[in-house]
Amino acid sequence: MSNSNYAGIPDENAGLDSASIVLIPVPYDGTSTWQKGADKGPQAFLDASANMELYDIETDTEVYHHGIFLADAVTENSSPEAMVAAVHADTKKYIKKNKFVTLFGGEHSVSIGSIRAFNEMYENLSVLQIDAHADLRKEYEGSRCNHACAVYEASQTTNLVQVGIRSMDSIEVGVNDEEKIFYSHEMLQDDYWPEKATEALTENVFITIDLDAFDPSICPSTGTPEPGGMFWYETLDFLKMVFTEKNVVGFDIVELCPNPADKSSDFLAAKLYYKMLSYKFKNIALAGEDGYDSDNTFAKAGLKKMKNIED
Repeated sequence: MSNSNYAGIPDENAGLDSASIVLIPVPYDGTSTWQKGADKGPQAFLDASANMELYDIETDTEVYHHGIFLADAVTENSSPEAMVAAVHADTKKYIKKNKFVTLFGGEHSVSIGSIRAFNEMYENLSVLQIDAHADLRKEYEGSRCNHACAVYEASQTTNLVQVGIRSMDSIEVGVNDEEKIFYSHEMLQDDYWPEKATEALTENVFITIDLDAFDPSICPSTGTPEPGGMFWYETLDFLKMVFTEKNVVGFDIVELCPNPADKSSDFLAAKLYYKMLSYKFKNIALAGEDGYDSDNTFAKAGLKKMKNIED
């Protein structure tokens, strides 16, 4: 990545030692089957982030003061399996440093590695998938690390809750618990779907967002846009509920397929990422001259929910 600091934040907020947050870019697009270009997504996201206001009106915060370290991009692309292994290793490395780890893809297959790392590090993990597609194939085109298999492993090893689904193959029906799949056409008729989805989650939650969850009218630049998607404020309201009621341990955002002629999707992705950080850290104290408030730190909140950190 050509950006030295995320969003052009000052160096004192961008160092690994002082940062509470780590951002790992994964510019991978090895298995997508329609529009290519998700490997350009992380750079487009970073470019848009550099042109974003860093004060969040809703939360009255500037979350970058907690420190956001832009890690080296995961560039392994020799095979889908090798990429997943590299993402898993980097993600777990930073979790062990007690950072709030986030990733930006790349296609959705990168989430196989990130979810695997978080599941190894946190007890009783839920994965909240916000997506147009079920991504529940066990294998596709000869690989279990295909974008169409992004959450199959999670469906077998974690508590998977899926929101915004409106496209799937018949072989995916019944793979996940149907009580934990919130289809777009049903969400339209149910004002209480956010509460039901949140209640279906365990305490520790990892969020994976495929940008094609959004309606193409507000986010057209994805590899496989689907009509009938979610809109900005309903998505933020739901995310705010999850961040308030659960312990979100990390997240990734994937499938930005940038269009040089229309950067609105790039900016939506940038705002979404920053909004999610703002919700997470709204009530977490900043480090002072004498260190963190021992009763209100991300470090303490994270560690008490974590498995043996030496695993």
